[in-house]
Amino acid sequence: MIDLKLGPTKQGPLEVLCLGAHSDDIEIGSGGAILRLIHDHPDVRFHWVVFSAIGVRKAEARHSAELFAGSHIECLRLHEFRDGFMPFNGSAIKDVFEELKEEVSPDLIFTHQQHDAHQDHRLLSELTWNTFRNHLILEYEIPKYDGDLGQPSIFVAIDSEICQAKVRHLLDAFPSQRSKAWFEESTFRSLMRLRGMECNASSGYAEAFYCRKAII
Repeated sequence: MIDLKLGPTKQGPLEVLCLGAHSDDIEIGSGGAILRLIHDHPDVRFHWVVFSAIGVRKAEARHSAELFAGSHIECLRLHEFRDGFMPFNGSAIKDVFEELKEEVSPDLIFTHQQHDAHQDHRLLSELTWNTFRNHLILEYEIPKYDGDLGQPSIFVAIDSEICQAKVRHLLDAFPSQRSKAWFEESTFRSLMRLRGMECNASSGYAEAFYCRKAII
């Protein structure tokens, strides 16, 4: 496999925009990549946006962002759009994207993948592409009951320490989700192990992403 190194497209630190429909999406889909970016680029800056962070989920989202990115967070935006109803609030959510476009021109964007079975996730993916036309966009995957995992083509290999840190942070940050049968260590570790096998990662672990367009 060809290993490409990510760097900033302009002078200054690497800037990354992280978009998640719900409080734990960014971390489930790209938590390992975020931790590796911090390791590889100590000056990386994150713009972290969660669209549905209500009640205890807002406190959890804030705590998780601190665990995963800490002092590397340039901006943290936690909105309160209703879970499951985002397509019906499309105009207001589009306004958020227009505001983001004026605030940041990131080197890299993490967002949901376009064929995600959750309607909130699909909307954010669509609006990401509508809004950011000259940026590297990596679409992450979220395991779920619907069984919508596909064949991603971009892999970020992560070592076992980062894998363990990701799982630990997820379980520590989101106690409200522990009652869900799938929200457990084996789910997260198994998906990273499967993607690690697919890209022949030396550690055995990786996260995978969809990339529709990239300039090399």
